[in-house]
Amino acid sequence: MRRLICSAALCALAWWPAAQAQTQAQTFPVPGRPISILYGFPAGTPGDVYLRLSAPRLSAALGVPVTVESRVGATGNIAAEAVARAPADGHTVLLATTSLTATNPLLLHMPIDPMRDLLPVMRVFDAPNAFTVSTAARPQYTDCKAVMSALRAAPGRLNYASSGIGASTHLAAAQFLQATGLEAQHIPYRGGPAAMVALYQGDVDFFFYQSGTVVEDMRAGRVRILGITSAARHPQLPEIPTVAEACDLPGFVSTTWHGLMVPAGTPGVAVTRLAQEFAKVNAAPEIQARLVALGLTPLVSDPAEMQATTERDIRSWGEVVRRAGLRRE
Repeated sequence: MRRLICSAALCALAWWPAAQAQTQAQTFPVPGRPISILYGFPAGTPGDVYLRLSAPRLSAALGVPVTVESRVGATGNIAAEAVARAPADGHTVLLATTSLTATNPLLLHMPIDPMRDLLPVMRVFDAPNAFTVSTAARPQYTDCKAVMSALRAAPGRLNYASSGIGASTHLAAAQFLQATGLEAQHIPYRGGPAAMVALYQGDVDFFFYQSGTVVEDMRAGRVRILGITSAARHPQLPEIPTVAEACDLPGFVSTTWHGLMVPAGTPGVAVTRLAQEFAKVNAAPEIQARLVALGLTPLVSDPAEMQATTERDIRSWGEVVRRAGLRRE
């Protein structure tokens, strides 16, 4: 009888942690546990601005603290690895960009496999790039045609900045050069702000940077935006032509998204709840107005839509990388 009682007690002890884990998996978020959202690019960039606008609303909706943390470097790979290796419970979230899944694996030695080690939650906004030059360092570049003439006159001698190898700022320029049949040297920087400093100083000739980030610089007269890489003019910048218009490149479009991802194995209840709450955040008129003011397009997505978009982008951006002759570094 004593053996039977002891066996029953041991079974109960073995069952309790498993039952507790199952209960937590079915309850999201775990009361009192904060949610940490990691982003791989510097403060002040569109993703960082978006998260700091969204975090208080998300915290109020979920009833737990929501923190935002920048893990800058390696075109977002440092932040992505930290999230992929975090517990798969929905309390660690990544704000990823198109480059993480579509181009980083082709151009960088990846510490993780994004398609295997991370799950999509939803895309939150779409971001065009602005074809940007310095008004002080390159006053002769008054429009796109002037830059194209300079590129033709000195093949391969002009240069352009990017916020990192494989970033949208790199590939938008590569796509532009492919479309025009022109050549320029690529100079990657550690993030967009460093690349903008190089542009101001005249260290580089041009920079395709996210439009929301450069609008204030344009209005202050520090930079000139020659074109926007979206299919249509942005409602906040109606005076700025698209690159397709400005450069006489019909059909030219080069936009990228920001979206949320969580570690593989995260319970469906957590993924669904995060998608639902972020969709509510993005539907708020104040958030939409702020994103549009930043030159961004708010999105309300879901895991299936983000997965399908990611797979399509892997094919299309892979072709840009192949045509540019880019190699893994």
